[in-house]
Amino acid sequence: IEVDGRPGCIDVRHDLQTDALLMRIEGPNFDGLLAIVERARRVFDLSADPLTILGQLAADPLLRSGVRLGIRVPGAWDPFELAVRAILGQQISVKGATTIAGRVAEKFGRPIDGWSGYGLTRLSPKPVDLVDANLESVGLPRARASTIRSLARAVADCTLQLDASQGLEDVVTRLCEVPGLGGWTAQYIAMRAFGEPDAFPSSDLGLRKAAGNGHGPVSPKELERMARKWRPWRAYAAMALWNSSHQSTVNSHQSSVDSRQSETRRHNRTSRPGSTRGSDSHGKSQHR
Repeated sequence: IEVDGRPGCIDVRHDLQTDALLMRIEGPNFDGLLAIVERARRVFDLSADPLTILGQLAADPLLRSGVRLGIRVPGAWDPFELAVRAILGQQISVKGATTIAGRVAEKFGRPIDGWSGYGLTRLSPKPVDLVDANLESVGLPRARASTIRSLARAVADCTLQLDASQGLEDVVTRLCEVPGLGGWTAQYIAMRAFGEPDAFPSSDLGLRKAAGNGHGPVSPKELERMARKWRPWRAYAAMALWNSSHQSTVNSHQSSVDSRQSETRRHNRTSRPGSTRGSDSHGKSQHR
């Protein structure tokens, strides 16, 4: 992290005994300790009212398998970094986006000393670092690189304020004024960077598939219609849908594994010497 131009490090862990998050802060005499704590609380969405959210969303059968007590929307320490990563992640895998984000930090981020023991060598690039950056050199398509440069320029010259002081509609409208930045990315940034509880990227394919409940993806407009009853907690509904989609994938994978194991056991039983099924005319087992 960087606070008032000084680099530092925070380490946050879940303490099972107290069921709380324990945070350790290391850095050069941070004066704004309370501000750091409050910022970390936003990263982990600790101000959410889990009982109220659960009470509304769990009533919907579509969300029931994915919503649970204590559901949170993970935030971000630096809204600009989150916005850049959201653009990097368009139409590629999470692994691919993470790789490119590392390249961007390595080439354009400011180097820092004294934190290599944590595996930290650079800070995330600031807007001014990316205004004229040759992002194509780290593997970005030209259109996506241009979008990041336009975003960096808008933030650097204060045309765009990346903070939570604006309402959801206003912040999405302002973000969509950046060339190449569309509704999905704007809603995702509002959800993750600003903690907007009603942000909802309705064009997200994963959400549309989960809402289809095994019958194929619904349209973005249909999903928006379905999501009306989840307001003002649509961001948490999105988390529930993503959770249920992930769980469905896990269950499907496990079912496939179980099926293969069952078939292997059946094959082994029918291939034992002396068995009738799978034996040739001389009583010898056939091995395929």
